Amino acid sequence: MTKKQLKPKGERTVMGFDFGTTSIGVAIGQELTGTASSLTAIKAKDGIPNWDFIKKHVDNWQPDLLVVGLPLNMDGTNQEVTFKAKKFANRLHNHYGLPVETQDERLTTADAKARLFEQGGYRSLGKGNVDNMSAVIILESFFEQAYG
Repeated sequence: MTKKQLKPKGERTVMGFDFGTTSIGVAIGQELTGTASSLTAIKAKDGIPNWDFIKKHVDNWQPDLLVVGLPLNMDGTNQEVTFKAKKFANRLHNHYGLPVETQDERLTTADAKARLFEQGGYRSLGKGNVDNMSAVIILESFFEQAYG
């Protein structure tokens, strides 16, 4: 596999992940526009996904950077799932050789549910939809923090 030409910061395609132990939301975004779109939710068993599903998205979208939401307590301290999310981020890097960053994801689930409810009422609040929208919000907050 040849090394990909590195794009300058601000022009990269970024793939975001909302890590969960049973489901991982995936989104894709562009630094240039600061926008993101949901892709899918991938089932996981104790935080371990089917890596082939993630590889399919990585191969298809060719992201320059991966961003994993970091679940923290409201006071900013770690919780048990924080360490699992960090482990997932390390595994992403090891599997695909791409740079991986983490992004504070406090309140993204509540924000995702509110956005989905606005778009489609209660029917839109399925677990996969919430995980996908959370991944979008993680990426958008990453862009906002980096370039806002």
